[in-house]
Amino acid sequence: MPHRTCPRHGNDHPCTCAMGNLYRFVEPVLLFLLRRKGRSYGYQLASELREYALTDAEIEVAALYRTLRQLEQNDCVTSEWDVRDSGPARRVYQLTSRGEQHLKEWITVLSHMSRSMTRFVNEARSTTPRNSSQNEGTATQHAANETPTGNSVKTTLASRAKRQRGR
Repeated sequence: MPHRTCPRHGNDHPCTCAMGNLYRFVEPVLLFLLRRKGRSYGYQLASELREYALTDAEIEVAALYRTLRQLEQNDCVTSEWDVRDSGPARRVYQLTSRGEQHLKEWITVLSHMSRSMTRFVNEARSTTPRNSSQNEGTATQHAANETPTGNSVKTTLASRAKRQRGR
């Protein structure tokens, strides 16, 4: 998770620039679980993560701990060693006020993404395919008139003439 400022969008709004990686979707679920539970151990979070996962991909335990470390570095969670029980020491995590704010940002972003995805899926389902035999001649004609960069021959020639006049 990058520190609050997006290099492209600044601080104006929560953005999705860094949210393309599927592992990024572990973050809001961890924040949510910590909000709901108050304090929790990593293995408890791992067992509940599958129930609320925002992706069908298998979430690796290593990704969970990397995400928790990153959230801690960004002051979204705190952790401490719990040595009260007779077993080995365990790290217990807790949401901070910064983490609460970051969860709200995620909720905003995921809400926008959900609406966009729903709109896309609905439109994609309702769009009928064009008759491919009807479009074959047009596609061939367009391909013959395009340069390797995708520009039409006319556009490319006009650009060259303009550059030559400017010399």
